[in-house]
Amino acid sequence: MTDIFSDLSWRGLIHQSTAEDVLPGWLNESPRTVYAGFDPTADSLHVGSLMPLMMLRRFQKAGHRPLALAGGATGLIGDPSGKSAERNLLSTEDLQKNLAGIESQMRALLDFDCGATAALLVDNHEWVKEFSCIEFLRDVGKNFPVNVMMQKESVKARLNSDAGLSYTEFSYMLLQAYDFVHLHENYGCELQVGGSDQWGNITAGIDLGRRMLGAQLYGLTCPLLTKSDGSKMGKTESGAIWLSAEKTSPYAFYQYWVNVADGDVAMCLRFLTELDREEIEGLDASREERPHERESQKRLAEEVTRLIHGEAGLAKARQATAIFFGAEIENLDDGELAQIFEDVPSEQLSFEVLQGDGLSVVDAFCATPLAGSKGEARRSISQGGAYVNNRRVEQPEATLTPSDLAGESMIVLRSGKKKYAILRFS
Repeated sequence: MTDIFSDLSWRGLIHQSTAEDVLPGWLNESPRTVYAGFDPTADSLHVGSLMPLMMLRRFQKAGHRPLALAGGATGLIGDPSGKSAERNLLSTEDLQKNLAGIESQMRALLDFDCGATAALLVDNHEWVKEFSCIEFLRDVGKNFPVNVMMQKESVKARLNSDAGLSYTEFSYMLLQAYDFVHLHENYGCELQVGGSDQWGNITAGIDLGRRMLGAQLYGLTCPLLTKSDGSKMGKTESGAIWLSAEKTSPYAFYQYWVNVADGDVAMCLRFLTELDREEIEGLDASREERPHERESQKRLAEEVTRLIHGEAGLAKARQATAIFFGAEIENLDDGELAQIFEDVPSEQLSFEVLQGDGLSVVDAFCATPLAGSKGEARRSISQGGAYVNNRRVEQPEATLTPSDLAGESMIVLRSGKKKYAILRFS
């Protein structure tokens, strides 16, 4: 076992904890079972979910046993914490689809086959479904003082808002608190971790464990993943950054981290990677001395992409990055090309123009904003500044045929070093 509390402390990952004077020593005494919960509101986790997931990973590597709880029951309601309005309720079918999606991502980050510290994935629907409404109110609800619930920040914020708080969401705290009781009784779990917005739910579970079982349980929260301006990290103009390669390609995922601001990258290196203190502090120094090299961002992108998408995904991301900066295009499909060149002008042409004698390169360039006339296109070619799929066009008389497709239906044109356009054929 390693000193997990010290590691979390220097990384800045401890926002709040119960029994602060006891917890560090208690964690070092013997292996503990720790859990974090994940509401399956989508069929993929997103960047914000990395914080609690990485916390579980760190605890496992330090010699403790992690439980990843997928909220099959609580996900049907939705946690009001940090929300300004009630979320749409999921159907049972959507919930099962979402659970299957996030399970594979959890298994990629946690070891489920390493003996005593093997991770376990549990679904709270398995035990909540056994309760009738009367039984739950009698066995659990009677141990839950309403005045304590009313003092929780997540409840107070919503009660004072225009949206208000439904009884359904109000009951969420009881369900999550009972999760902790159930996991303690059945798996010996004594510690819950989560984001700082979960503090109220975590302490409610600790209090319920004391009232129902006389148990001493503990809680620890990490900061939320936010930028230096206070906004959530993992959001872009096109939406959330997902852990699923289908929702966010390895290239787009990699590029997000490469473009993290200097003011945020130190936090990300500590929160989201397993780099040791010496290397991270070395990157801090290099950022001060040579900020233009963006060594910290490149290292961050490499580590987080490898963690989520593996070596193959990282290789794809690097290949795609190189392509955008001029490397020849090969072994990519339309989806990957669309991700790389999502902000590039594109034109739609009939596939028939590639048949027979093919489409002249001059006409191809004129079909895009890259050339305003045939004369301009010819000059660009003769001066060595025209490229098809990042290969230089040698002759103005060259033509394009189906063999020039970069993906299933796309050809990439380039003028000069960085002016791109896409031709799509259908």
